[in-house]
Amino acid sequence: MTETINDPILSIKHVGKTYEGGFTALKDVNLDIAKGEIFALLGPNGAGKTTLISLVCGLARLSEGTIHVDGHDVTKDFRKARAKIGLVPQELTTDAFETVWNTVSFSRGLFGKPKDPAVIERVLRSLTLYDKKDNKLRTLSGGMKRRVLIAKALSHEPEVLFLDEPTAGVDVALRREMWNVVGDLRKTGVTVILTTHYIEEAEMMADRIGVISKGRLILVEKKDELMRKLGHKELTIKLQEPLDQIPDNLSGYELELSPDRMDLTYSYDTHAERTGIASLMRLLAEDGVRFRDIATKQSSLEEIFVGLVEEKA
Repeated sequence: MTETINDPILSIKHVGKTYEGGFTALKDVNLDIAKGEIFALLGPNGAGKTTLISLVCGLARLSEGTIHVDGHDVTKDFRKARAKIGLVPQELTTDAFETVWNTVSFSRGLFGKPKDPAVIERVLRSLTLYDKKDNKLRTLSGGMKRRVLIAKALSHEPEVLFLDEPTAGVDVALRREMWNVVGDLRKTGVTVILTTHYIEEAEMMADRIGVISKGRLILVEKKDELMRKLGHKELTIKLQEPLDQIPDNLSGYELELSPDRMDLTYSYDTHAERTGIASLMRLLAEDGVRFRDIATKQSSLEEIFVGLVEEKA
């Protein structure tokens, strides 16, 4: 389920959360995250993503298990653990009539950090906000307001940054802009953990992906390895003439005939000992089925994710 990481920046061991009413939101979650990693936590609504973030950030109490941030126990050593964490919530919660500079500076002070204009300037410049430093927040675009939330979370120089649905409700252009921001944060050594509904977000940015469903972490895997292990390919055979039906001698193959009867699609496991493509093509030739082109398509991460959740349902 999980791989061993030496000296993880975040270590979650046997974590569970049950609320007073008896609802169990998380069950025996184990996860280590390396320093400088970008980790994406995927899961449907109600899966437990935000609950896990709340436990790590000390916004909710653990029912069982332990969480350490850079070696600090979030329960026994809350202040030191929390000082290592920056949290960017889903909601745009900012003081509309305050300036960007004052808002970010105030957040630094909340963590007991001394005033340091050089740090605030560096954070604002890294997020392309410095030229807006004297602007009131109400004058900013939605994208700039999200950047301010990230600046607030980085103001006390945390080592771990949580982004809870960072691009929820924003357009595609802004989403890609935020991906660039996260990529730049990685270069500074900040560990980024994001929850998202956008599979392409994880596919674009993450080093590893965790899938959570019904309070259980059902899989943690390197992104490329996940796609290698679970990905299927489709071979589409474009026919020269319409095919009335799939020949009987091909019943052993996972074939699908398109509605216009001009395409045959064959699904196969890329890592099986034999893909079956060579024998399929031979049998098609024997049956006199002629084709004009072939194309392959790899399963997307979204298809893999949906399949995993359905499998564990």
